[in-house]
Amino acid sequence: MARSSIAHVRNIGIAAHIDAGKTTTTERILFYSGVISRMGEVTEGTTVTDWMEQEQERGISITAAATTFAWREHVVNLIDTPGHVDFTIEVERSLRVLDGMIAVFDAVNGVEPQSETVWKQADRYGVPRLAFVNKCDRVGADPAAVARELKTRLGAHPVALQLPLGLGDDFAGVIDLVHMRARTWDDELGVTFVDAAIPDEHVDAAKLAHAAMLEAIAEIDDTFMSRWIDGDFGEREIVDAIRRATIAGRCVPVLCGAAFRNKGVHDLLDAVVDYLPSPADVPAVRGLDPKTNTATTRKASKDEPLAALAFKVATDDVGQLTYVRVYSGSLRTGDSVLNATKDKIESVGRLVRMHANHHEDIKEIAAGMIGAIVGGRTATTGDTLCDARAPIVFDKLYVPDPVISVAIEPASDADLARLQDALDKLAAEDPSFRVKVDPETGATLIAGMGELHLEILVDRLRREFHVDARVGRPQVAYRETITQRADAERTFERPGAAPAHFAQVKLVVEPTVRGKGYVFANDAAPSEIPARYVPAVKAGVSEAVERGVAYGFPMTDLEVRVVAGANHPVDSTDYGFKAAGSQAFRAAATAATPTVLEPVMALEVLTPDDSVGDVLGDLSARRGKITGIQARHGVQTVACFVPLSTMFGYATDLRSRTRGRATYSMEFKHYAEVPHGVRDELVARGRA
Repeated sequence: MARSSIAHVRNIGIAAHIDAGKTTTTERILFYSGVISRMGEVTEGTTVTDWMEQEQERGISITAAATTFAWREHVVNLIDTPGHVDFTIEVERSLRVLDGMIAVFDAVNGVEPQSETVWKQADRYGVPRLAFVNKCDRVGADPAAVARELKTRLGAHPVALQLPLGLGDDFAGVIDLVHMRARTWDDELGVTFVDAAIPDEHVDAAKLAHAAMLEAIAEIDDTFMSRWIDGDFGEREIVDAIRRATIAGRCVPVLCGAAFRNKGVHDLLDAVVDYLPSPADVPAVRGLDPKTNTATTRKASKDEPLAALAFKVATDDVGQLTYVRVYSGSLRTGDSVLNATKDKIESVGRLVRMHANHHEDIKEIAAGMIGAIVGGRTATTGDTLCDARAPIVFDKLYVPDPVISVAIEPASDADLARLQDALDKLAAEDPSFRVKVDPETGATLIAGMGELHLEILVDRLRREFHVDARVGRPQVAYRETITQRADAERTFERPGAAPAHFAQVKLVVEPTVRGKGYVFANDAAPSEIPARYVPAVKAGVSEAVERGVAYGFPMTDLEVRVVAGANHPVDSTDYGFKAAGSQAFRAAATAATPTVLEPVMALEVLTPDDSVGDVLGDLSARRGKITGIQARHGVQTVACFVPLSTMFGYATDLRSRTRGRATYSMEFKHYAEVPHGVRDELVARGRA
């Protein structure tokens, strides 16, 4: 593939709720752009980006797959992301390095739970996006209703650039409101299409929609507003105005189609080129100079010093792959670069461009491009690679905390040696997967984002790493917190010892808003607790926070402020201040009336009308709180909040109650205090 200027590069991702059609859309994109000669299907396990055995067997995406193609003399780096919430880290780290996103929506089901999640993730990183309303060929399809939901549920400013030519079985093509023409596809594979005048029966609707589009653009783009008022504009001015507004995050262009029926994908690709930003269109990336701890930036230019982010680590038949986005400068084979996050030198032996699980050897990854290092030794997810003469460290990647864990043990002594090595490799690949050893029982615990997440990882242990392991029952990741303010002071000293480890720490604990996590602050005077001892105090407090004080669960949603203390010029040590900090915290937290928190999930059940009563009754028994019921074309969508601890085995129960006709999606929402009865039950079961 020829090297392009930065202005002719697009780094985009495809994200959506599960089954909205992301992978099918990606497969059509690769076919029409000439990367593949035959389209595969998700149901047959033959798509390019669903290459893992588990993906092909289950018909879902599990890992984010990167590929590259050309369209209209532009180079497009594309990442197809999973739609299941258990694999949300794949979306998170992809959006961290992408400049634009295609959000795919089901034309019948509209904005679904994971649609909201990926939208918020894109908001977190300020990623401009297009909306593609897919499956317009299905009965009940309503692109206009989806656009309204974009506004009401996601807070977006949708601007419809197309109208469908028919819906359901009558869906034949689209009306382009920018160029005011009708486009229909005239062969089964959708390779060729015909642009013609808008059919007479659609002219009036198209004129109204065209006028609404122009008015919407004028409202958000001052440059276009003046031309619109004067009537001095053409198609070029409309495209330019939409592009400016999209890149600025002031609007979301909405297109429609039916990827499975091979309709609408060409227009989507044109929109990627026309409306989504190049690396040169986004602000310079920000970071910190690790030497001076001051803010610094890098522009998307080959003339700037090298700055790249390692956003994913994977292992395949060539060894370890470290995926990188190069923001400035160039990364070349043979280079020695600084891993500024770890302050280590990384040697670059081999570079590849990824096409899902296939590799194309390249000599250089230029500014604005995405590729992978083969055999990297130091870099893990979130590390910054840069020129050692101009160091920079980018912000850390946001990683959600696991909500479920299981105990795992090797089935035989032969598996024992392989198990830890395999777990270490899986944890390096997936930051949302955690491994720890229970200090009381010595059992190895693995934690993840849900039952499916852990099920897939255990399956990979057996298939890829040939480790046979026994897995225990899933356990909920409970947390402790405090319910009121309290303070405590503790002195640690060992008289007669040399040194005596003298230290005195006084601190205050206070509850914070739910979801804020654990916050540590030091307000003690340096004369009382010298700066060199503050890290020791923090370490003692943090270890106690991780162990919990009353129920044995890690603590969250509290602030710890060290307010005073005392030291001795000879007898004070780090050990003493660590012990004093730990003891003071335990005393204060115990006095602050600790309680237990449980993970609460946002659940959405799509069920036939005649099963709604059974579904609601079952959710009530699971301590679910109904937040809404919406009727949709012979089915009803039930939304509720429900404790994770009550949801194990729900898929089987739901199939039984609805004779297999209902589906559901579930994602972590927040932590909430457990009822007293549940807390007492945990204590009685020996969990505390």
